[in-house]
Amino acid sequence: MGNMMSLYDYLGHAAGTSLGKEVFKAAKIKGIPTGVREVSNAKYVGKIVLYPKSFLDEYFTPPVMDENELPF
Repeated sequence: MGNMMSLYDYLGHAAGTSLGKEVFKAAKIKGIPTGVREVSNAKYVGKIVLYPKSFLDEYFTPPVMDENELPF
């Protein structure tokens, strides 16, 4: 599955429930394999979802606009 990582690992901070749900939904729509890791620390105890780094790179990189799509 390649280099799997959590949103926290990727972003360097907690993603929050809303963003986590958005990323999970996008992964499922694209058929991206996910994993799970158990976490226990002062801020959170439970399961977190892991994604391939390549998917997270794609998800968090803004699309490049074609010059033909510019609004002016």
